[in-house]
Amino acid sequence: MRPDQRMKPAVGLDLLEIERLERALQRRPGLARRLFTDGELEYANSRARPGQHLAARFCAKEAVTKALGLRALVPRDIEVLGGGAAVGLRLHGAAQARAEELAVEVAISLTHSRGLAGAVAVLG
Repeated sequence: MRPDQRMKPAVGLDLLEIERLERALQRRPGLARRLFTDGELEYANSRARPGQHLAARFCAKEAVTKALGLRALVPRDIEVLGGGAAVGLRLHGAAQARAEELAVEVAISLTHSRGLAGAVAVLG
């Protein structure tokens, strides 16, 4: 893509009921390894309610997928690093290729309450 064809900044947003993800992870023990990287699981498991943090990370993956305009979510291609105000992102595979194609960086913001988790991704 030429610099004059660069895509305007795009936004992706996702929201998820935390209990819905927690139930899915309980029913399907292998699901966590398919959706999350070792680092994401380690971070979440160090918290009082891991499902709350995993739900926010899943929302980030969905939000990044939407912002980049990817056809399908490949969860482990989008890795959320750290937590709190120091949250970051590492892209792999198709997500990284798409960000490079668009010549953009992706910024994310995560949030959660007792019942809901959400994330916003912005291309810049």
